[in-house]
Amino acid sequence: MEFDRGEPDEGNGFQAAHAELIASSHLRLLRRPLLPDGGDDGDTARRLYHAPFVILAHDAAPDPVFFYANLAAQELFEMSWQEMVRLPSRQSAEPLAREERQRLLARVARQDYIDDYAGVRIASSGRRFRIAGATVWNLIDAGRTVGQAAAFGDWIALA
Repeated sequence: MEFDRGEPDEGNGFQAAHAELIASSHLRLLRRPLLPDGGDDGDTARRLYHAPFVILAHDAAPDPVFFYANLAAQELFEMSWQEMVRLPSRQSAEPLAREERQRLLARVARQDYIDDYAGVRIASSGRRFRIAGATVWNLIDAGRTVGQAAAFGDWIALA
C-alpha cells in the first residue's frame, strides 16, 4: 500500500484515508474507539490530527517509515510533518533501545495489538523521554496488515 505523505490540511481532509485506517483498525482490534467520544461526527481526521495525545503510524516496509504523526507527535519529537514522514520509525528510539522496539513490533504482529508498552524515545534535539501506557496496533486494510500505529498520552522527560 502506498501512503500519501502530504501534510494534513483542509485540502486533503486532514489525511482522511489515513485517519480512517488508524481509527477503524483501532476500533476493530481493541473494540473501543481511539477518540474518547467515538469520533463519528465526520471530522475524525481533523480530531486525530489535533488530539491532545500522540498518534503515530508507520508502513509495513522491511524498515518501516512513519507516514502519519499528529501535531502532538510532531511537538514531542521536535520535528515537522515532512521530517516525521521521512523518518524510519526505528530512528525514534536510541540505538540501544532498538532491539527492545523490534521485540515490541513482533509482539504486535502476533497479537494484533498491545496496550501496555513503555520505552525510551528520542526527539530530534537529542532530548530523551520515556513513554508509558502506549497502545500499539496493526493497521488492517482489506484483510491485510499494512502497518502499525501507536497512541500514548503519558511521557516524562529524562535527564
